Amino acid sequence: MNYYENVLGLIGHTPLVKLNRITRGLKATILGKMENLNPGASVKDRIGISMIEAAEREGKLRPGGTIIEATSGNTGIGLALAAAVKGYNSIFVMTDKCSVEKVRYLKSLGADVIITPVSAKPGSADHYVTVAQRIAKETPNSFYPDQYSNPANPEAHYLTTGPEIWEQTEGKITHFVAGIGTGGTISGTGRFLKEKNPNIQVIGADPYGSIYKTYKETGEIPESTPYLVEGIGQATLPEIADVRVIDEILNITDRESFEMSRNLGRMEGIFCGGSTGTNLAAAMQIARDLDETAVIVFIVCDTGEHYLSKHHSDEWMKEKRLLEPQKITAGLINETKSEKAPQVLISASPHERIADVLAKMNEHGITQIPVLEDGQSVGSLRENRVLAKVLGNRDLLESPVSEVMEKGFPVLDVDSSAAEVTYQLQSSPAVLVEEYGRITGIITRHDVLDVSSSTRG
Repeated sequence: MNYYENVLGLIGHTPLVKLNRITRGLKATILGKMENLNPGASVKDRIGISMIEAAEREGKLRPGGTIIEATSGNTGIGLALAAAVKGYNSIFVMTDKCSVEKVRYLKSLGADVIITPVSAKPGSADHYVTVAQRIAKETPNSFYPDQYSNPANPEAHYLTTGPEIWEQTEGKITHFVAGIGTGGTISGTGRFLKEKNPNIQVIGADPYGSIYKTYKETGEIPESTPYLVEGIGQATLPEIADVRVIDEILNITDRESFEMSRNLGRMEGIFCGGSTGTNLAAAMQIARDLDETAVIVFIVCDTGEHYLSKHHSDEWMKEKRLLEPQKITAGLINETKSEKAPQVLISASPHERIADVLAKMNEHGITQIPVLEDGQSVGSLRENRVLAKVLGNRDLLESPVSEVMEKGFPVLDVDSSAAEVTYQLQSSPAVLVEEYGRITGIITRHDVLDVSSSTRG
């Protein structure tokens, strides 16, 4: 029979998934490491079992013991899973910033949950770490993992996450992107990958308000400011965070993080948390300057099911003034055009045979086609005009497209307004959409009518 001894056997060995629609126009390959597919639905499952098994080996956790930890939720869930399987009790201290879904999940796994104010300063009596430490001291036969200083945290990623990524990419990874909370994921994974290839760039994704970017660049720890994304960023420097492994840290806003997280679900079917949006925003930022040889792996930290009452709620986003009415842009029109239209850009080269291009147009049911060279527009073809010329001279069928092509269609940036698209379509049968300097799509008059109808409905 083929089965796992218990649910802990499902931790790790998560797949890589290539992004396609959301990365349109970028040359680099961007892969998500699907940590949301762990049994507790987050990357923190790895360190939960790692810290517990290390404590068992060292005699710090004995049968019937109680696991007590300060957590933003996911580490608690990873620990609670292992506690449920191994028969331990568990108590977790969280701030009132954490989602209600995480609290309910922990309670469903048999844990007790204590909520403290997020406004409490580090070291104060009400701070969630201080409260967890106090409870651990007062509870007999208890174990306080302290993910912020526990070497089993980065070690879990050094032994599993790093080797998995290296093997899955066949050593072709060029950039690794992860958020920085405790620093365990990026420190452990980054250290392993750097040992395999020192040229791999390790990029930290950090919310504005966190200390990491300033600390990395100046060596000073600034005063942190509030931010909404959960599970990453810090107000103090954890003992296990090894910023020496990190090549660069990028600050990402809450708005960027949540919009990217929501778009990842809508465009790639990956339903994820806000910190994943932070990671992807950083990955796409660095990808703009990279060519097709680059392979970027970012961490899909956890599932969006933990945040149904947070950034996956329009009401919550509006309350936080993070949700703007959807603006119809050239990019939106290109992405939402009719299913009957080709979902990828069909183009011709100036060096192709006219006969081959006419066959291509007939196959895809299109009547106009852009002529591109090195990703740039150099001309256009309209079926009726080409056929008129060919009927008068059939030898043209063997000629290159450059002999009959006309001037190119107008080119608009992906963020151009619907009004700009409409204006250009009054004098041209199509416009081209440009993103990051490359032509990525084409919009016809029918496409504009289709998207206008769908947004009204």
